[in-house]
Amino acid sequence: MKKVLNMLHKILPTKGYSFLKYYYRYPLYSYRKKINYLYKKNKQKREKYPENLNLWERKFYSQNGEDGITLEIFNRIGTTNKYYVEFGTEDGKECNTRILREKFGWKGLLMDGSYENKKINLNKEFITAENIEKLFKKYKVPKKFDLLSIDIDSNDYYVWKAIKNYSPRVVIIEYNSKISLNKSLGIKYDPNHRWDGTDYMGASLFALKKLGNKKGYTLVCCDNVGCNAFFIRNDVLNFKIQPYNRIYKKPKYGNLIKRGHPKSKKKMVRV
Repeated sequence: MKKVLNMLHKILPTKGYSFLKYYYRYPLYSYRKKINYLYKKNKQKREKYPENLNLWERKFYSQNGEDGITLEIFNRIGTTNKYYVEFGTEDGKECNTRILREKFGWKGLLMDGSYENKKINLNKEFITAENIEKLFKKYKVPKKFDLLSIDIDSNDYYVWKAIKNYSPRVVIIEYNSKISLNKSLGIKYDPNHRWDGTDYMGASLFALKKLGNKKGYTLVCCDNVGCNAFFIRNDVLNFKIQPYNRIYKKPKYGNLIKRGHPKSKKKMVRV
């Protein structure tokens, strides 16, 4: 591999060579394996920079380091009823709430459009902006609860916007990190939309930040891979946060040349 990199150094511009060299040394699969190691290594940094929640990233059952961020948030703000709602979980093996259920005694509702498992209260439901509160009522979700996690690769923005009669203290929601930090864009709402594997998905971080502000939430963190954003309800937020431009994370997923999902021909709309 070193011979290949040396050859590329001769034919590629300096920036292009450095880019490939960096992602050869730190590919995504390797990054995920190193999360627990970095958690221990960053102990002194965590004491010095408590506003940087990325220093608490740690993977147990989450896709990336979301588990560590979630645990640290509730370590700071405390819990109430230890109830969660998460949808877009697939089979529930890799999700944001498994650590809470299995290790900390939480209970809650899981939903996915393709999977069902009554043992963990995972229910097969296709989520839309029109039915989300009806589903909450169907499964007897309390009006106030600790954590909501949204990851449906499509109408995430519109579904969160439609939740008006329920008030989670913390919200984790997937964002489209390929969109720059100052653009308010999202997909056009279609209740039947299913993700096609391209970058036509979800909404930009800035769009979600604006929506969160309207709903009474503050953006506090994004995981380092550029997948999920963390919001805390203003009345329970009790610590300082980083500036917005430092919270935003560019995508670290995708292939070695182009980060993020493949480009779609569909155009995003202003939200």
